[in-house]
Amino acid sequence: MAARTEQEERTEESAPPVRRGSRRPVATVVSFFGELLITAGLVLGLFVVYSLWWTNVLADREAGKQGDTVRGHWAEGRGPGELDTKDGIGFLHVPAMKNGEVLVKKGTDTETLNNGIAGYYTDPVKSALPSDAQGNFTLAAHRDGHGAKFHNIDKVRKGDAIVFETKDTWYVYKVYAELPETSKYNVDAIAPVPKESGVKKPGRYITLTTCTPVYTSKYRYIVWGELVRTEKVDSDRTKPAELR
Repeated sequence: MAARTEQEERTEESAPPVRRGSRRPVATVVSFFGELLITAGLVLGLFVVYSLWWTNVLADREAGKQGDTVRGHWAEGRGPGELDTKDGIGFLHVPAMKNGEVLVKKGTDTETLNNGIAGYYTDPVKSALPSDAQGNFTLAAHRDGHGAKFHNIDKVRKGDAIVFETKDTWYVYKVYAELPETSKYNVDAIAPVPKESGVKKPGRYITLTTCTPVYTSKYRYIVWGELVRTEKVDSDRTKPAELR
């Protein structure tokens, strides 16, 4: 056997160890899935921002335009009867919710509510209107996203005021019952006489409904009120005491 030279020995000692080729595909797969998870996280984050913030911005903007249209018609002497209610019948004020005024229009379909407004039911139980001699004025609005007009419904308590404003009249209701959770199919909650709230005879009621828990649509949150008085709107549209 030939003797190795000193140079050959140094070269062999300094040579890096040969890596097994099988590790490279594994590292590539791990890296790929890591990048995939990061991308998915970013997409999900952007979707949450869009759903919970940007849709609110767009809905509030649209609701503001529609509300201005209604008030413009009022200034021209045109009421909801002439408009066939399509542009809105008035504005809901719930001080406990701290959500300002909420335009109310006909219907509770997703397309309507996505405009950042509240809608009154046409089915499965037809809503009464505030001006009716008796009945239940039943409303729905989103709790998160698309204006989230009923987001703070859980802040409403017995005795709190709910005020509905029309062209000529302020309708002042007082909250008398709440139901934090019930089935989305519970139509008794919006019945003309909502006995589930504790009342037993016809009256002039208002019912607010929205999804619960927040960020889900599994159940419904209900608030009931009863009309305590009406006030005629004066030339200055002076708000009732509950809104001052």
